[in-house]
Amino acid sequence: MRRRLIQSTLAVVLVVIAVFGVSLVVVETRTISTSAQERVESEAVRLTGIVDSRILGHEQITSEILVDQVGDDRYAVVHIPGQPPIEIGQKPSGDVIESTRQGEEGETVTVQEPRSAVTQEVGRTLLMIGAVALLAVIAAVLLALRQANRLASPLTDLAETAERLGSGDPRPRRKRYGVPELDRVADVLDASAERIARMLTAERRLAADASHQLRTPLTALSMRLEEITLTDDPATVKEEATIALTQVERLTDVVERLLTNSRDPRTGSAVTFDLDEVIQQQLAEWRPAYRNVGRAIVSSGKRHLEAVGTPGAVAQVLAALIENSLMHGGGTVALRTRVTGNQAVIEVTDEGTGVPADLGARIFERAISGRNSTGIGLAVARDLAEADGGRLEMLQAQPPVFGLFLSRTPVTKASDEERTVR
Repeated sequence: MRRRLIQSTLAVVLVVIAVFGVSLVVVETRTISTSAQERVESEAVRLTGIVDSRILGHEQITSEILVDQVGDDRYAVVHIPGQPPIEIGQKPSGDVIESTRQGEEGETVTVQEPRSAVTQEVGRTLLMIGAVALLAVIAAVLLALRQANRLASPLTDLAETAERLGSGDPRPRRKRYGVPELDRVADVLDASAERIARMLTAERRLAADASHQLRTPLTALSMRLEEITLTDDPATVKEEATIALTQVERLTDVVERLLTNSRDPRTGSAVTFDLDEVIQQQLAEWRPAYRNVGRAIVSSGKRHLEAVGTPGAVAQVLAALIENSLMHGGGTVALRTRVTGNQAVIEVTDEGTGVPADLGARIFERAISGRNSTGIGLAVARDLAEADGGRLEMLQAQPPVFGLFLSRTPVTKASDEERTVR
């Protein structure tokens, strides 16, 4: 590109020099020739006037007297009737510029100048024009080099940026060059880099979320299948198979929900559902795991509460809170339902030491965990709650109390009956 820019600029300059330079040479040559001819004619007129005045005054006319009236590089001849020719200066050889004038007293004055003087003057003029043209060419080359570097260097940078994007490095460079067209390309590449970075982040986040959210349902499903293989009782097999099918449906819902949130977390499928069904499902699913570690999980609060949301997403949020209590909490885990304003609240608490003070509100940030865990569960749970129009908050740190707030619709079956299930 640099070579092409230099060549094109140099070609333009040479064309301009050729067009205007040739015209200037022709004009200057004619001007110098005309000026030389006018000088010779002027000198002939002047010399004729001097000779006329001396003849009228009966003064002597000789070459010595007139020598000072003729230029050093010129030759003059004065023809006076009845006298021999008077020559002034050295007669030039070769081509000459000549002018002859007739005096009032009958004399004739001829002035000559060698054309070589004109040729020399034309040569000096051509030399000056050539020097100016050479300077113009040098200046054009320097300007072309500067402009080529100004354009080629940014293009090289943009090519490197594009190569980085293609190799999987989506960091924007934020570099601009002061050329609107190139800056526009840089803007587009930076915007593409940001989009690619967001896409990669979303893919990594989806992979981490899927790994975390599918781990518990798969473990529970594996336990149910093991129960089926270890029993010969048809009733037990049917019961465990029914629960396993329910967990398979939940797995499907988990995958669909994760994919939906990865594309657009605002595209929810909220419906009105009974919180009791979701809570009972979680109790049945998690009771074996708690029983294995000698702990209990219970529920209490208002019955027949209806909320607006996605049952699968609410189940995933509760599963994340219950699993968090199983891993980091202690004692009995309690799920309590209540109403506040136009919202239904599910509180999850345990008898453990609670959230360390240094974590505080950061407990919902990704990769933040009080122990050696992924730190993803609570972050995913909050995202799922917000995608359904609800919210997940830590109401109390010690002992820990987490509250899931969901929108509520008017309920006809609601009562103040309290329940406790073990």
